Amino acid sequence: MADKTLRITQTRSVIGRTQDQRATVRSLGLKRIRHTVEQPDRPEIRGMLRKVPHLVEWEVLDAAPSSTQDEA
Repeated sequence: MADKTLRITQTRSVIGRTQDQRATVRSLGLKRIRHTVEQPDRPEIRGMLRKVPHLVEWEVLDAAPSSTQDEA
């Protein structure tokens, strides 16, 4: 099974949001608007994204094929 990655971008401010939503955005690794991070595609991360869909955007990235070439 190919590992997938989520590219997550904060699109809205956490000002005026509940402490729970602020903590979720922070736990995703986001610090400011337009900040982008990559996280593994795991159920825990997907659950966090479901809690704050109005504050973030995300896309699924397929794992890049590894280039293992022997140098002679």
